[in-house]
Amino acid sequence: MARVPAAVLHALHRARSAPRALVRRHRTRPAPTAVELGRRPRPWPRALGLVAVVLVGAWLGLLIVGNVRVPVGPMNTTMTLRPSFTGGTKINVSPLGALQLDSHVAPVRLDVNVDQLDPDRAQALVDHPERLSGLQDEVARDVEHGTLDLAVRSCVAVVAGATALGLAVYRRPRRALAAGGLAFTLLVASGGTAYATWNPDSVLEPRFSGLLSSAPSLVGDARSIVTEFDVYQKELARLVTNVTKLYDVTSTLPAYQPDPTTIRVLHVSDIHLNPASWKIIASLVEQYKVNVIVDSGDTMDHGTAAENGFLDPIEDLGAPYVWVRGNHDSLITQRYLGGLKNVHVLDDGRARTVAGLRFAGIGDPQFTPDRARKPGAEASQELAGARLASALRDQRAAGTPVDVAIAHEPSAAREVDGEVPLVLAGHVHHEDMKVMKYGTRLRIEGSTGGSGLRAVEGKYPDPIQASILYFDRDTRRLQAWDQIKLGGLGLTTAEVSRHLPRENQPGATPSPTDGSPSPADGTPSPGSPSPSPAPATP
Repeated sequence: MARVPAAVLHALHRARSAPRALVRRHRTRPAPTAVELGRRPRPWPRALGLVAVVLVGAWLGLLIVGNVRVPVGPMNTTMTLRPSFTGGTKINVSPLGALQLDSHVAPVRLDVNVDQLDPDRAQALVDHPERLSGLQDEVARDVEHGTLDLAVRSCVAVVAGATALGLAVYRRPRRALAAGGLAFTLLVASGGTAYATWNPDSVLEPRFSGLLSSAPSLVGDARSIVTEFDVYQKELARLVTNVTKLYDVTSTLPAYQPDPTTIRVLHVSDIHLNPASWKIIASLVEQYKVNVIVDSGDTMDHGTAAENGFLDPIEDLGAPYVWVRGNHDSLITQRYLGGLKNVHVLDDGRARTVAGLRFAGIGDPQFTPDRARKPGAEASQELAGARLASALRDQRAAGTPVDVAIAHEPSAAREVDGEVPLVLAGHVHHEDMKVMKYGTRLRIEGSTGGSGLRAVEGKYPDPIQASILYFDRDTRRLQAWDQIKLGGLGLTTAEVSRHLPRENQPGATPSPTDGSPSPADGTPSPGSPSPSPAPATP
């Protein structure tokens, strides 16, 4: 028998045993565990995590450096972009409230904070009202510059914030750069969405909050204010110019010529935060050589501390200022005025002698800046008038009779009939003069502020009204008065008419000096021109 070589036998043995070895190896190899299966990459959780890192990093970047300070007209503002689900624009006017506009739909909102009014730029507008004609273009340039600066700064803040947070979370430069790129892409997409949905008409339909929520009821709907703003600003400079013509017109009116000893009282009322009023009052004080100014209230609109700075020009008007509180003036307003130099605040029937005349007054018992009418308002006015009348009787019994009483509402002023020769009031925004049943003359002044911003609510702007009252220094009786009426905002007329009490007209019995008031109403003086408008120079 032939012998098989040993090498061949060994090879056949290995070939025969190989399948069994493979089976044993397969049987003994452990199956992959759940942990090993979970380590397999899953793209969606990684993508969501990256998006979360980008959004948080972008928000932190905007929060830290994503704002710019921009001067807009006479105001200093801060513009900021904030993440939002609805977009839009929010204008914060602290402490009065906020104004929200549906200006765009995007995941970012534009916040504009009005930080403060720059006193120098605001005073420049007051001193040179003709600059208002170019204010709109100036504000547009300021806003354009501010938004461009904000866009660049916000882009840098978003990309830097997302990149920095990505590097801190992933610790890989490639992942951090991916986060920064995604943030830039989202910002560009948001800007494109905002541009595509931009609604410039949103300024006509704002939403108010805080104290500004009463703005529509005070100044009319925003649409009329915007569409008629050209009426409001068109001739504002001419209002002050018109005043320079008033003295020349009145100096030619006959029948009464005030001498140097005559006491001249300027009666104003219901200014309602109109800054043009201070220039007009200062001009009248200078041209008529006014000895004392009497303000029968509603100098403010809301009576808030934020409005107090509006009162500061009173110190520089050039004459003592006698004031009583109106229903739009708060006790905050009254305390602030009491601290100004040359201001005499009258309340609770207190009397004060100023420029040779003795005045007594009482503040309005109601505080209704929203123009609401509270129950029992008429009764409270009558009660206030009765308190004033009692104080007038006490003054007369003490040998210091009052020459002029002051109350804001006519219903309170009527209660002093028979206790004083003259009582001054306002509130109703139109002038009137009459002698009441027991001889006291009631003078109601119109709005020296042209009813403030409400001047553009109606078809025609409200006129600006004031009066110059002439008193004899010896008898301290009213000798004549000039009614002054400036055309409302946007108009260019000036009307001045002189009037005499009936007892001072030619041929009449001289006015008694025993303290009893005149029994007749005042009428225009005979022979004097009728109270027709005097044309004003543009």
